[in-house]
Amino acid sequence: MTQAIEQHDAAADEAAQVVTIDNYMEQPVVLDVNHVEKWFKLPTEQATGLKQAFINWTKGIKGYKKQQVLKDVTFQVHRGEFFGIVGRNGGGKSTLLKIISQIYYPNSGSVHVEGKLVPFIELGVGFNPELTGRENVYLNGALLGFTPEEVDAMYDDIVEFAELEDFMDQKLKNYSSGMQVRLAFSVAIKAQGDILVLDEVLAVGDEAFQRKCDDYFTKVRQDPTKTVILVTHDMSAVKRYCTRAMFIQDGEVAVIGDKESVAERYTLDNLEAEKRKKEQERARIANDPNAYPNGLNARCPLLRTYAISSPMCTTSDRFRFAVEYQYDEPGDFYIAIAMNDIRRGGITFDSGPKRFKMKHHGHHVAIFEIPLALFNDGEFRLIASLRTPTPGDGTMTDAVAVALDDNSCTFVIRDKDNKDSYALINDRSLEFVEIEQR
Repeated sequence: MTQAIEQHDAAADEAAQVVTIDNYMEQPVVLDVNHVEKWFKLPTEQATGLKQAFINWTKGIKGYKKQQVLKDVTFQVHRGEFFGIVGRNGGGKSTLLKIISQIYYPNSGSVHVEGKLVPFIELGVGFNPELTGRENVYLNGALLGFTPEEVDAMYDDIVEFAELEDFMDQKLKNYSSGMQVRLAFSVAIKAQGDILVLDEVLAVGDEAFQRKCDDYFTKVRQDPTKTVILVTHDMSAVKRYCTRAMFIQDGEVAVIGDKESVAERYTLDNLEAEKRKKEQERARIANDPNAYPNGLNARCPLLRTYAISSPMCTTSDRFRFAVEYQYDEPGDFYIAIAMNDIRRGGITFDSGPKRFKMKHHGHHVAIFEIPLALFNDGEFRLIASLRTPTPGDGTMTDAVAVALDDNSCTFVIRDKDNKDSYALINDRSLEFVEIEQR
């Protein structure tokens, strides 16, 4: 009984050490980024000789313009945190990671790192295809700042995690791309550093290896001595792993703190950007009478799907949307709708080619809705097609036009009750029931 109580107390002490958004301030700061700015010089006019260079100088022509990438970025990461950095492409995330990893240096401001930092920013950087897998492990370890003795100590863990025990003495150029990815990723995450920096590399390898990585990061998340900084576009990863998160927008810190708030802000920013892009494309098409969007044509010059409900949904919502079309030819025609899973891939649901027969020719709008109670968090795209009966076949239809790209409709499901969004269907809607064991 006493032993059971001691084990329970030990487990409670260990759980208390796990760093969360409620207690991270109690841990020492291991990364201090203070008023960091970074810009690059982009050439605008080249001098072909000394004479032209002198003329440019006398006219005050610099020959370059300054591209500001990071603007007064300040934040701290505490030991034991799993800290997420999110933002749209071109926002400055990768540049910030390279500054943290001392690949770039800031033009102003400072970065202070406490402990050994292991960066993993691009897959396979520092690998030599003419060397064996074993030699590449030691080479990459040296580039990360480890001594041969330190690599010796972690070599077996690296090989075991990569599942390449039988291939380590073969040259890297004979590895498949998947094997190279697994080895590179294993070197990074098994390197015994204090801070691991990852840039968009969680979805590496096949499904089995991804699950293995997921188990590893779940374990690291519980270790108060390990700190992870993750740049990602995957909001499910942010919610699953991170203690806190930061949203970088146009080189500045837009939001920092609660991971749910940051993930929602990032998703809304993406949806707004997509909306602006669609409006610009429609304006371009409107100004060019001979242009048709991808998937459309003279028979059906207008076919688009757009949200009526808010594009940010929960599982208790019914997402309402509209399909607007222009079709003037006589005869029967139908609207078919496919729901695509953007993150996981594949068609989540399809209405079928003859489910919705349209009553009106010309320019009209049809309203639809779909219940969302089944689904885990995710991003989904609705693609409509306008179809006519196939001559001589009463069961088939032919596509006249398809609403692709900016004419499709995207919506997002984010629900606090969805605990693990790895699968498409949530565990409140479906479960496996054990009948018996024999």
